[in-house]
Amino acid sequence: MIPAHVRIVVWTEPVDLRRAFAGLALAARERLGEDPRAGGLFVVTNRRANRCTVVWCDRTGACLLDTRLHDARVRRPAAGDAPGVRIDGAARAPPRWRADAAAGRADDMPVSKLP
Repeated sequence: MIPAHVRIVVWTEPVDLRRAFAGLALAARERLGEDPRAGGLFVVTNRRANRCTVVWCDRTGACLLDTRLHDARVRRPAAGDAPGVRIDGAARAPPRWRADAAAGRADDMPVSKLP
């Protein structure tokens, strides 16, 4: 379970996942205006939306969690022309399990657009 105070930033456009730690951190600083070393989780997907990567920094360095989906696709949040959205931590807890949420629909998730 992710604590409610942890900020989560989701990129709304695909990212080249071959960039690894340094490249994804640089892209977060340049495109989103966010510094991964300041804390938080940064969620990115590839062009086909079948891979999802989460990047975060802790006391020991950068961490990367990568998953490849076989029969599913990641649904990116819509944010217009904003490069990413910040998910409100207080709205994440407690989780609400519904048929739509299980199907990957998160339309009612409160988000704020990044500049």
